[in-house]
Amino acid sequence: MSPKRRLAALLAVALPLAGALPALRAQPVPTVAAASDLKFALEEAVARFEQDTGHRLRLVFGSSGNFYSQILQGAPFQMFMSADEDFVFRLHDAGKTLDRGRLYAVGRIGILVPHGSPLKADGTLQDLAAALKDGRLRRFAIANPDHAPYGMRAREALRHAGLWDTIQPRLVYGENVSQAAQFATSGSAQGGIVALSLALAPSVAKLGDFALVDESWHQPLRQRMVLTKGAPPALRAFYDYLATPPAQAIMKRYGFEMPRG
Repeated sequence: MSPKRRLAALLAVALPLAGALPALRAQPVPTVAAASDLKFALEEAVARFEQDTGHRLRLVFGSSGNFYSQILQGAPFQMFMSADEDFVFRLHDAGKTLDRGRLYAVGRIGILVPHGSPLKADGTLQDLAAALKDGRLRRFAIANPDHAPYGMRAREALRHAGLWDTIQPRLVYGENVSQAAQFATSGSAQGGIVALSLALAPSVAKLGDFALVDESWHQPLRQRMVLTKGAPPALRAFYDYLATPPAQAIMKRYGFEMPRG
């Protein structure tokens, strides 16, 4: 083949590829809307998934109730990992998801108190009750129960302990449970009820003490994930990856109970 013909043949292959590159670069990274209790566990799981598969994912953390409303209104999240399965069921009923999703974990709540706090990390909440009476408690953090599942469960636990009416004037509400944990450890509050998965993260654990609240004091935190319509292959692969032993081992390290079977 002459040099001119060889060059023409190379250009015939290269030019279409060059034209496709801008479109390839413009493809958005698939986005996962995830409950904020997953922050540390999911970041670790995604890092391993990306290393193993070469896929790239974008994580956005927040309250499940807010994500539910945003997806209902057309927000471009292709996968939703809710801290309360009811939000997934409601999205499916509204025709926004491929199916009713899959249970991926069961979460737990507990009381987190920073070092130097006058409160004790007492899962029975008896010390919290005493602190309300003797004046030790000024501010206490929970996630907003209007839209955050971990806040809903904190409210249920406080009601079970007979403290809800008394403690309400002293509550500081986080937009989500991650922000509530920040309030509980930063001096904005003297403690709070937060997710076990956050309390086990080394960056949080070093800031204070934590004790689980009895799981019978509140409704279970059945956490369900689902793909929305049009989810790309990378997210379908990640959805399946979360059921594998390596991913579940990460979740267990952060205190999540894995679904039976």
